[in-house]
Amino acid sequence: MKGPLVVIVSGPPASGKTTLARQLARELDLPVLHKDGIKETLFDSLGWSDREWSRKLGVTTYRLLYYFLEAQLAAGRPVVVESNFPPEAAESFRQLQARYPFRPFQVQCRTEGSVLFARFAARGSAPDRHPGHVDLGALEEFKPLLLKGRLEPLEIGDELLEMDTTDFSKIDTAGLLSRLRQVLEVS
Repeated sequence: MKGPLVVIVSGPPASGKTTLARQLARELDLPVLHKDGIKETLFDSLGWSDREWSRKLGVTTYRLLYYFLEAQLAAGRPVVVESNFPPEAAESFRQLQARYPFRPFQVQCRTEGSVLFARFAARGSAPDRHPGHVDLGALEEFKPLLLKGRLEPLEIGDELLEMDTTDFSKIDTAGLLSRLRQVLEVS
């Protein structure tokens, strides 16, 4: 399939998606769209309070994420997009692909459940984590998902690479970048 490459970095919360997506975007000189960056901008503009408000802004965040992604695709530009995409996100990607043919490349982060749970808990009280996420208040809500350690990949076809992010030092980023560069050359 011809068209711009869309690198979709997904996985559960605290699995290292944003770190990986930013690194890929930097190395490949691509823009990166990440859900938490958009959501935190909304928190800073509209305020934050509790988990209910965070959920409400989450819906708007996804709408904006797809809006920005569509702008990149309309310009025929490759992009890295990152979020903990739910299964129903596949339909949004398929609709975009029908209007702007692109080549999806999914990078699905997975992490050992107990490590993921500990990371999420630690992240909730980290000084650089935006308080609007109210992570600690959502710990029990997210516990079953976190202990599972993975999300299901989106059913959108093309390439899928699952990466174990339990130990960041063991991630084959060089191999992933090499493969993405190959795909970019033919896109």
